[in-house]
Amino acid sequence: MVPSPRDGYRKTKLVRYDWPKLNQGLFVVTSSLIKPATRPSIAEYLAEEIFGGRYRPGDFVPREVDLCERFAVNRSAVRSDLRQLVEAGIIERISGHGSKVREYSEWHILDVQVTDWLTRYAAPNPNIQREILAFRLDVEPYVAMTAAKRAKARDLVAIEEAFEGLGQNLRNATCQEERRLHSECDIAFHEAIFKATHNIVWAQLSHILRPSIYLLVSMSNESASDPEESLERHRQLMESIRLRRPRDAFQAAQAVLAGTAEALGLEHSTSSLGRGVELPPTKR
Repeated sequence: MVPSPRDGYRKTKLVRYDWPKLNQGLFVVTSSLIKPATRPSIAEYLAEEIFGGRYRPGDFVPREVDLCERFAVNRSAVRSDLRQLVEAGIIERISGHGSKVREYSEWHILDVQVTDWLTRYAAPNPNIQREILAFRLDVEPYVAMTAAKRAKARDLVAIEEAFEGLGQNLRNATCQEERRLHSECDIAFHEAIFKATHNIVWAQLSHILRPSIYLLVSMSNESASDPEESLERHRQLMESIRLRRPRDAFQAAQAVLAGTAEALGLEHSTSSLGRGVELPPTKR
């Protein structure tokens, strides 16, 4: 006896009946847990290729028709995925020519999706690493200087705890998980300094920038020739903030980032914003 639709849906959530086939005399049971196959993400594919450096600013990515053929999807699906990259400022559509990668300065680098792609795909690209480092050189010394003026007791505790974790995981970094924890403590150290400015914009910016900072931190920690020296630079930065020495904090932050540049094999130059700045005198 063929069940009614009402009976069929009462039996279990795992079973449904294919009623058109039942009407043809065929009894077919399928599982509702079997999800339809998801199509490949062309946005993810192109993001990996662009952030990885295969397609650089000024280059054209593959044409719509080529992407349709490669991924076996229709043109509307391709256009939908390309739109994600357009809205992120990464590519621009040029009528009659295709889609071209925009200059790094045009990318919406603080967009959540872009920072996610940045973290997952940008590691092989020294140009993007250099842009992130240049930004940090222009920003973090000022953040450290401000933290040295405004940090409260709880901020100093947070910085110190992150530093202690940094040292502990550095000395015990014998496996991948411990190296990951070392990088996490390094990030927590810098986030605590941002928060110690007691400026809501700086504090929120530390969360937004976390993926891009993590990219540099994790790679530089992996390739640092002298981890103990890096730890000492972080200690000097912490002490400059604790002793309320803004000038020393500014210069200590520059030294930390100079070490990052050296570990990554990137050319290091003085922060463009910091070249002519008159720093407050050190309080002794």
